Amino acid sequence: MLGKNGLYLAWLVALVATLGSLYFSEVRLYVPCTLCWYQRILMYPLVILLGIASYRLDTSIVRYTLPFSALGMAIASYHYLEQKVPGFGLPSLCRSGVPCTTTYIDWLGFITIPFLSLTAFILITIMLLAVISHRASEPNRA
Repeated sequence: MLGKNGLYLAWLVALVATLGSLYFSEVRLYVPCTLCWYQRILMYPLVILLGIASYRLDTSIVRYTLPFSALGMAIASYHYLEQKVPGFGLPSLCRSGVPCTTTYIDWLGFITIPFLSLTAFILITIMLLAVISHRASEPNRA
């Protein structure tokens, strides 16, 4: 089921993540740091690409969207570690604006905005990989 509906579910996760990031910046007025902007740059196009692909049932989009989600996972992981592990990270990465170590939310002691982003990128990646797996297992696949 996940492979068959993976594009739609990946699009849904990307949509929720995008709306969540817009909520934090436009409603709660949290200023995004440099790493947050990089994550947004990778997440926002996924809403459009996966939305069109899920509507058209175009599984070939996976080869174009999987790099976005994998790179997003890497950046979100780095950002989360930078927030939670003292002394982790490069000091020159967030030189202007809000420091990347700024923690606007800290739910349950571990859920931060980069953690939410990481979760979204992981879910999207899993669903895209499930689409690939489902596509490979289809009979009569040309």
